[in-house]
Amino acid sequence: MQMEVEPQVVLNSGRRMPVLGMGTATYPVAPDETITTAVIEAIRLGYRHFDTASLYGSERAVGRAIATAVERGLISSRDELFVTTKLWCTDMHADRVVPALQASLRTLGLEYIDLYLIHYPVRLKGEIQMVFASDDVTTVDMPTVWEAMEKCQSLGLAKSVGVSNFTCKKLADLLNHARIPPAVNQVEVHPVWQQRKLRDFCSEKGIHVSAYSPLGAVGVLWGSNAVLECEEVKRIAESMGKSRAQVDKLLPSQCRKNTLLH
Repeated sequence: MQMEVEPQVVLNSGRRMPVLGMGTATYPVAPDETITTAVIEAIRLGYRHFDTASLYGSERAVGRAIATAVERGLISSRDELFVTTKLWCTDMHADRVVPALQASLRTLGLEYIDLYLIHYPVRLKGEIQMVFASDDVTTVDMPTVWEAMEKCQSLGLAKSVGVSNFTCKKLADLLNHARIPPAVNQVEVHPVWQQRKLRDFCSEKGIHVSAYSPLGAVGVLWGSNAVLECEEVKRIAESMGKSRAQVDKLLPSQCRKNTLLH
């Protein structure tokens, strides 16, 4: 059974993005075969937006899934999909941005990315790692890094560029020198952590807010069960005969007092 046609949003770059996407971050990293199979099945069901990152170790598997979906006729071409990947913090230097995207494209087996995001507004020393300490963090020259992100778009390697995990202050600083404003700010958003101030700021600036971990990311590195175990969510789900995941967007304000690990 396929999903209905996904609603889309028009980004400030003029590109259309399906509002519902499938993330591919797991901790520990899942085998390539598992990810590839899951993405192929998602495409068969109607998903058209897929989110990966160099950090996730899932780019190769996502790329194989896309190629297989085209071969099987599930989609007519790669152009039917919206693919997001991200610049990891070890490459947060002006001369590493374009090569990092080119490396991701080779891994994915794609000619372009629909959306390329700065994963976090920090720069890390050393090798790629999901867990890091304050001693691993070094200074980042955000104006030159963002200029390189803009180059990714002007070269056609990325149709849109954006950021992830940026606060209002980080965004305001970026907008002061950006020639191309970020199209998206991907952050953790769900009923327990609604990010109202950030969402209002982004709306005012024409930046689309994309939510990750909308169910609280149970069982992964940064998440907890605070969303799905909220008593109000349980009550609403039972009264409507729905799952807790289906009704979490209806969560009223009293559940926001819960603390979510992130």
